[in-house]
Amino acid sequence: MQENSKALETARVLIVDDDESVREAIKGLLRSVGIHADVFASGEEFLKSDAAKDTACLILDVRMPGMSGLELQARLTAAGYKIPLIFITAHASDREARTRALEAGAVDVLYKPFKEEVLLKHVYAALQTSGGGRDGE
Repeated sequence: MQENSKALETARVLIVDDDESVREAIKGLLRSVGIHADVFASGEEFLKSDAAKDTACLILDVRMPGMSGLELQARLTAAGYKIPLIFITAHASDREARTRALEAGAVDVLYKPFKEEVLLKHVYAALQTSGGGRDGE
């Protein structure tokens, strides 16, 4: 399942997850289909990087030490960013977090382990609609 488009060639998808193996696996998957991907170990690291302005899609874990994925979503929204977010979580029983993420505009919440095809489907959809950056930029 590979999408060919100029937008996909230049898109920057970022992964924020405290589990290095998950970060690297998703990065490898995205790069294998020609999508530029970078990784961050925490929400704090992501915010310090100033990467949000160039992000076409953000894949982030719901639960991480320090700032949670939901907190990062709230901060990005408050700062005016319109980045499509795809949450991933190993906690299928956390229905409240799923509801909060979706109500705040997330593309979806995927439960680990998820099928590569499902993640790619959501990434492609997010990239087709992504304006990235902040409102008005």
